[in-house]
Amino acid sequence: MTKTLHSLLVALLAALTLLGAPMALAQVPPHAPGTICFTSSFWCWASPKGTPGAPCTCPSPYGPVAGRLG
Repeated sequence: MTKTLHSLLVALLAALTLLGAPMALAQVPPHAPGTICFTSSFWCWASPKGTPGAPCTCPSPYGPVAGRLG
């Protein structure tokens, strides 16, 4: 019984770790407000910088991707 419970707890911990992993993959460095452009999939350094919440674009291999300054 205790071996089964231990296995279940290990499996639950592994599942929770995997669910949290995507958020940790795209960590954002410390930055001043309005200097990073956030898209739905990635971020880039804003050029030009601006007011947080303003529209911006990030370059990608497929062309510009719309985002918001943060």
